[in-house]
Amino acid sequence: MKHWDIAGIDVEPYNPVVLDSQEEGRLIAIELPAGERLNEHQVHERAWLVVVKGSIELSEPGGESVSGGPGLMAVWDPNERHEVKATEDARVVLLLAPWPGEGHPSNRS
Repeated sequence: MKHWDIAGIDVEPYNPVVLDSQEEGRLIAIELPAGERLNEHQVHERAWLVVVKGSIELSEPGGESVSGGPGLMAVWDPNERHEVKATEDARVVLLLAPWPGEGHPSNRS
């Protein structure tokens, strides 16, 4: 069994920590200072995001927007565009599965 105290590990802003990476998925801890964002983007995998501390706002182009703090969880389909903004210093955990997803640059020959 692997386990982590997500709130207690050392994660520096702008330097995500890959906690685990297998074919089944990749687990990443991210620290976002207040006002910072992961600009509109998409990933090749299904993405699950959980807020561990602080608060964030999630949005999709021309669509829904939601804000929340610890315990907020969201999921996006592969290639679904979205943006994540920290409304106060925040730590999130991101799970991408499978890793790497179909179309990911590391899968190109």
